[in-house]
Amino acid sequence: MKKLTSIICTVVLVFSLVGCQGQTADKAGTLTGKVTAIDGTTVTLQLGELAERKSPEIKESPENSEKGENPPGIPSGNQNAGGENGTPPEPPSGEGGNAAPGGDMFTAGEETTTVDLADAAITRETAEGTTGGAFSDIAVGDILVVEMGENQKATAVTIKSTGEPKGPGAPNGQPGGSSGGEVNQGTSANTIDADGTYSNEAYTSTGDDENALRIKDAKVVLENITVNKDSGATSNTENGDFYGVNAALLATDGADVTIQGAAVNSSAQNGNGVFSYGKGTTVTISDSAIITTADNSGGIQTTGGAATNARNLQVTTSGSSSAAIRSDRGGGTVNVDGGAYISNGYNSPAIYSTAQVTVKNASLTANNSEALVIEGKNSIALEDCTVIGNMSDTKGSSSDINVHNIMIYQSMSGDADVGTSEFTMKGGNLTSNSGDMFYVTNTACKITLKGVTLAGTSQDRHFLVASGNDASHGWGNAGSNGAQVEFTADGQTFEGDIAVDSISSLSMALTNGSVYTGAVNIEENEQKGSAVEDNAVITIDSGSTWNLTGNCAVTSLTNNGTIHYNGYTITLADGTVLNK
Repeated sequence: MKKLTSIICTVVLVFSLVGCQGQTADKAGTLTGKVTAIDGTTVTLQLGELAERKSPEIKESPENSEKGENPPGIPSGNQNAGGENGTPPEPPSGEGGNAAPGGDMFTAGEETTTVDLADAAITRETAEGTTGGAFSDIAVGDILVVEMGENQKATAVTIKSTGEPKGPGAPNGQPGGSSGGEVNQGTSANTIDADGTYSNEAYTSTGDDENALRIKDAKVVLENITVNKDSGATSNTENGDFYGVNAALLATDGADVTIQGAAVNSSAQNGNGVFSYGKGTTVTISDSAIITTADNSGGIQTTGGAATNARNLQVTTSGSSSAAIRSDRGGGTVNVDGGAYISNGYNSPAIYSTAQVTVKNASLTANNSEALVIEGKNSIALEDCTVIGNMSDTKGSSSDINVHNIMIYQSMSGDADVGTSEFTMKGGNLTSNSGDMFYVTNTACKITLKGVTLAGTSQDRHFLVASGNDASHGWGNAGSNGAQVEFTADGQTFEGDIAVDSISSLSMALTNGSVYTGAVNIEENEQKGSAVEDNAVITIDSGSTWNLTGNCAVTSLTNNGTIHYNGYTITLADGTVLNK
């Protein structure tokens, strides 16, 4: 009854605010809305309603399920994507971008309003119950219920859900949309749901929201097959990114799929090449070629806690938002050994990681994008790889914030858990043809380089930038969204300046004969956030060297190695100036 009363009040208030778009809320009552912008303590809300959400289900449209027929040798089986008795695969934690923890769904209206929350008591609803909160907990995409008093004052705020799916403007194009809280995988032209080996078959799809081939809840070996997703529109890019709608080949429902010598081609939007979805699902693919040409179409895609093992693949993507090695909400595990992985589109890194990604002996090239991206509590580990990035400084969706080769961040979209990101690279070559080598914002991370050959940094490019951002993309709150970086150089030679803003921190260790050439400086946060302690802590072990190329300002320095000052100085936080 309370929920119904709240919804009625919200509807009444929405109608009373007709014509108030972009204005400040000026009436007592209850506002329900999605945060679209944050400025100081003021939020902009897109008003709407909360309603009870139905339990997740996988749907396969009856009108589409008859479009494809099984080729010879494939059992017809149960074509219902819901699996046995309609049981859906386990959805990843936190999915359903506009779903509140309590099971409510938000439906946006047409009106917006701004509200100052400076004096409001803030609480947060989670699956475990209601807890105390703070303004810093609120991010773009959150669903808020705001109790308004007289005189335009917000008295209480409840954060109903956190994060929203990334929109087209999000970095590397993890696209948006509204899944409606359902695990929707669309239809399939051909479905395998019985154990077996299938050789020299061709699977084709031209239907909307339709896989060319789907394998579900079966142990299957596919040899020398051809999979063509020739056409077919996607009705919801989020379902394509998260669950595999419109992918050429989708493994789901705990399938164990081994693929050898395949040719996979896709020219449909959201037409990811080979998609592994859900806990218990594993795709092992080798000696195969994957080509995708449309937007939002990765080469190999892993989500929902699935696993992908790839060996000696030739992957080429050409669309925007189409990483060659791609993951999204719910993550999983990706292991790659050998092969070449090339992306040609904007916002399409060679790897976009919301998973645990390990790559060895491979070539990774992004011709119009940063090379690598890690989001949140996830990782990329490279060994003996060649990595090249070339991010556009005009068409990159995050180039207005920073142009870079490797980005490590937290988007606050809900697609990746908050926590420490990890990037390690041992041996191989890392080249930046545009921008800074590393850009870290709104997350903690550990970076380790060991014996990597680096190229592309210069005097007008930074080796590393650790800083906050203006929150225009929803990456935390301006003034408190800095980076916390632990960087270890292990027998590593590198050059380029390092910038750490005042709300971020860097702990840098030069070990095992490392040589660094460059300057390290603490810079003021552009959003005037409160400074943190230990902004830049430098440790140089015996046998390692720092060659200064400019005056430096750091918090503290422990030097057991060699510093060549070259006429420059190092100023410590306590005012000490070192020049020899």
